[in-house]
Amino acid sequence: MLIRFVATTIILAAAAIGPNTAYAQNPDNSIRGFLNELFQPNEPEQNSDVAEPQAETTPIMRRVPLGQSDIQLSFAPLVEKTSPSVVNVYAARKVEQRQSPFAGDPFFEQFFGNRLGRRQPRVESSLGSGVIVDSAGLVVTNNHVIDGADQIKVALSDGREFESEVVLRDERSDLAVLRINAGEDLPALKFAESDQLLTGDLVLAIGNPFGVGQTITSGIVSAVARTRVGVSDFGFFIQTDAAINPGNSGGALIDMTGNLVGINTAIFSRSGGSNGIGFAIPANMVRAVVAQAKGGSDAFERPYIGADFEPVTPDIAESLGLQRPSGAIIASVVDKGPADNAGLKVGDVLLAINGHRIEHPDALGYRLATLSLDEEAEVDVFSRGKLVTMKVKLAAPPAEVAAKTLIIEGRSPFAGAKITEPTSEIIRKLRIRGDVRGVVITDIERGSNAARSGFRPGDIIEDVNGEQMSSIDIAKDVLSVDRRSWRFQIIRNGRSIRQFLRY
Repeated sequence: MLIRFVATTIILAAAAIGPNTAYAQNPDNSIRGFLNELFQPNEPEQNSDVAEPQAETTPIMRRVPLGQSDIQLSFAPLVEKTSPSVVNVYAARKVEQRQSPFAGDPFFEQFFGNRLGRRQPRVESSLGSGVIVDSAGLVVTNNHVIDGADQIKVALSDGREFESEVVLRDERSDLAVLRINAGEDLPALKFAESDQLLTGDLVLAIGNPFGVGQTITSGIVSAVARTRVGVSDFGFFIQTDAAINPGNSGGALIDMTGNLVGINTAIFSRSGGSNGIGFAIPANMVRAVVAQAKGGSDAFERPYIGADFEPVTPDIAESLGLQRPSGAIIASVVDKGPADNAGLKVGDVLLAINGHRIEHPDALGYRLATLSLDEEAEVDVFSRGKLVTMKVKLAAPPAEVAAKTLIIEGRSPFAGAKITEPTSEIIRKLRIRGDVRGVVITDIERGSNAARSGFRPGDIIEDVNGEQMSSIDIAKDVLSVDRRSWRFQIIRNGRSIRQFLRY
């Protein structure tokens, strides 16, 4: 079983679908009731400080079909209203072709001249979908649709095509914002309040699967708040059984009011086609990215809380008196950061933020990403045996000096590894746990010695042949040496690995 980005024909690595890690936000299912469930019945006084959140939107009325007349209803009026807002995105990129192995050889060049090295670059193209979210010409699509593209065109539903410019891209959420100039106002979809979406709600998926043309498929919301599905760094997806296929990436998932509830991004498939398990990025996340694009940012900045979090395991839950594992426990706090200034401590468990339940660190990351920079968030925390409510003044991520990077060369087992000195951004991006004492591998060249030796991005090289890898300069001197025996220690996923290689 494989996760597949639906704009491409490349099947990615296998990944297990995690549990539904958050309840839908239902007005009848309050945060007070959720917090009450987590504690023993003999501790009701611990909930006295938790305020009941006020519903900001009108509840959506739902009912099942009542008869034959209801079953014969059509989606056609809804499709007619929304389909002009969904576009096709064509991305083209030039790929350098491999030169002849005889290029530069004086013997062969005396017969063939420079023709050995004159191979024209090959042009690769990819097809995806996009959604107009602003009448001035802002289009949202997936980052993987346009990644590495030299030229990006957007085709409207009426057949007109426009060159586009990239306004903002965010690899972690797999979102990108494009701008086209059509010389007129364009039909834009409104954002839905995706937190009101419930499992079982009807949805339509609109896109251009396999390049056959705009296609509408219907289904239901199979699950909300899916995490750990192996799609991207972002971990909070809407799951649907509406048929999604290659070419649908970046397309719209709409509700029965014609509003955008999500951007289709990936499918879970053995064959590459739809198996009824598709994933969409919630509209609230898309709204936050678009807001920063409108504000002139070319990169999405997530609000900074200044703390690292870990899941609450069953053992931790039992020791704290929780009825079940829930929340995000603080593993470390940055000195004088937002969390530290608010009074949060290592060992505190965040259970809710702004009235939204937190059942896993991925859910917390999503909630933080949808908030504005410099916003004051209200968090419900289990701290030192008491349930309290705190105010956390979020901030923009701190500016950092660019980290030194280096690609190891030579004949050592590390050759082909790209290493860098650790920064908080690198640590967050690679999800590195614990203290970092050494240099971090951020990338591995395909087919290199490092790849054959089994190194992975995220590995921390602590010491090699008795030398502590305390800086890039030391690592360069030690790792580039041509020698036969190598003793080293790396940290992978928090575990220390010692190894000896003869090379």
